[in-house]
Amino acid sequence: MTKLIIQIPCLNEEATLGVAIADIPRDIPGIDSVEILVIDDGSTDRTVEVATESGADHIIRNGTNLGLAQSFQRGLDAALRRGADIIVNTDGDNQYHGADIAKLVQPILAGQADIVVGDRQTENIKHFSLLKRALQKAGSRIVGRLAGASVADAVSGFRAISRSAAMGMTVRSTFSYTTETLIQAGRKRQRITSVPIQTNKVERPSRLFKSVPQFLSRTGRTMLRAYAMYEPLKIFMVLGVVLMAAGAVPILRFVAHYLAGDGAGMIQSLIIGGALFIMGGLCAMFALIADLVAYNRLLLEQTLERVRKIEYALDQQDTQPAEKRFPAKRLRDELGALTRRISG
Repeated sequence: MTKLIIQIPCLNEEATLGVAIADIPRDIPGIDSVEILVIDDGSTDRTVEVATESGADHIIRNGTNLGLAQSFQRGLDAALRRGADIIVNTDGDNQYHGADIAKLVQPILAGQADIVVGDRQTENIKHFSLLKRALQKAGSRIVGRLAGASVADAVSGFRAISRSAAMGMTVRSTFSYTTETLIQAGRKRQRITSVPIQTNKVERPSRLFKSVPQFLSRTGRTMLRAYAMYEPLKIFMVLGVVLMAAGAVPILRFVAHYLAGDGAGMIQSLIIGGALFIMGGLCAMFALIADLVAYNRLLLEQTLERVRKIEYALDQQDTQPAEKRFPAKRLRDELGALTRRISG
């Protein structure tokens, strides 16, 4: 039995949430059960009431406004606890067509992908400005390079995630989950693909950011941080090499003048070059340390994933028939392996 849970992070979406939920199909080929999960991120309007009236199966309420990224993560955790085999994330502003959910989940059902991103085909969206189209295309290309995968629309929030991929997904950003999760999945060699989707025009301004420069700044920091978590050796080693190369130029300049008998007036080149060379060497040493830390972090992520599997399996104990329940011996074996991993 394949269960699909569609999660909708919301903040003051009373005007559109009902339409978005009504647009979600409950009968999808290859899916036996479809449930809707609404994550209310501290709304001050009737978002929760509208979710209930519109037939949402589950509602999670954040005690305060945690932001889109953390609401997304809470939704993933809740969906996994409820036994989701596939999780689809969509928006409460009715930007995406519910009928396209069937297209999103098909590559996962066919075993061809772990994450499927809905490609809005922004080059064909008339109400997008030329600047927005260009930024979206360039940003998706950069994210694809960082993730080591082909990504057509990196900031699209309409995506499907397999259970195995969601198990290892941990969002740390307080801004947005879109680029961070793709880079994270790509560095873990998970299969990412895209499918074309349709969109509706959203009239209200974005609540995620106030201006394009702010969006670019925060997204850029999120992308750099996510990539640095998995490839610190590349980042700091390149920085170290650049600094040492820059330092070598004034040092060679000093040496050339010294050999020509005019070194006394070039001592400042030696000082500047030496400082840059030392800074580059420190960056190179830091790169090795950061790489060891990143390796340890991967082990911790694997441990967290095993803990999640055990927790979610136990959460499903009371809802499963006796023959499908998590065997006690298997649980002991999993806990024993987890203990050895932590202690080792």
